[in-house]
Amino acid sequence: MKKLVFSLLVVGTLLQTSQVMAQYESYVHVGEFGISVGGAHYFGDLNTRARLNRPKPAVGVFFRKQFGNYIALRVAGHFAQLGYSDIYNTSNVYQQRRNLSFNTNIFELAVQGDFNFFKFIPADPYHRFTPYVTVGAGVFNYDPFAYLGGKKYFLRPLGTEGQGSAAYPDRKAYSNMSFCIPFGVGVKYALNERMNIGFEVVHRFTGTDYLDDVSKTYVGADKFPDLPDGTPSVARLLQDRSYETGEIIGIEGRQRGFSKQKDQYIFAEITFSFNLSSYRCPSAN
Repeated sequence: MKKLVFSLLVVGTLLQTSQVMAQYESYVHVGEFGISVGGAHYFGDLNTRARLNRPKPAVGVFFRKQFGNYIALRVAGHFAQLGYSDIYNTSNVYQQRRNLSFNTNIFELAVQGDFNFFKFIPADPYHRFTPYVTVGAGVFNYDPFAYLGGKKYFLRPLGTEGQGSAAYPDRKAYSNMSFCIPFGVGVKYALNERMNIGFEVVHRFTGTDYLDDVSKTYVGADKFPDLPDGTPSVARLLQDRSYETGEIIGIEGRQRGFSKQKDQYIFAEITFSFNLSSYRCPSAN
């Protein structure tokens, strides 16, 4: 009798396990849509040592189309703020004397490929977690600005490095659009069959050196004529702000930035997403 009961229990367990496994195998993870929230940071001519001391907010929305359990294609849009100032460069006397600063809003649209390290099946408790790498391409809009006397001034129209000046015909006004190459890593975990949570850090290599409005050399204060009333123009006051920290250093031809290296930025975000799924019909045998 005991052997019969034991046998029935074993058979029942095997049947239940097979039904559960069949359910997992029939589940198809189609994709996800979600949001991301976190911080953004800038690296460039004002932050040459990649300090992470002035993060600003970043938010995003995304849709991820799944191709099997390991590969996905993501379309994502982001809004972020970036900014930095020479006053934070406490170990570099020249940069502190240079005294430049900027802020900008970023609007980004990117397409990325996501590659999971492990099989990811939200309905399966044994495959709910995976690290992944992501790489792609995108475009973004930016428009650096600075404050002078408490007022906000956009820097691009001012031509702070001689853009548009007859004395520097090779320096054209830079575009407020550029491309970026996102590359990073992340992890995600399925809280249940419907919802995931994750964290990712994605670096952006960009195609511009003017994210901060700093790239080449000073062109000299004489390239920025005074106003009709004899007062200095806003462009003249913002192209070289060393007068606020001591003797003027912005003489023509002196290095203002480093044009051989493009500016960059990074997002570190928590992600929340909702799964899109379907079920395969079991094959008849």
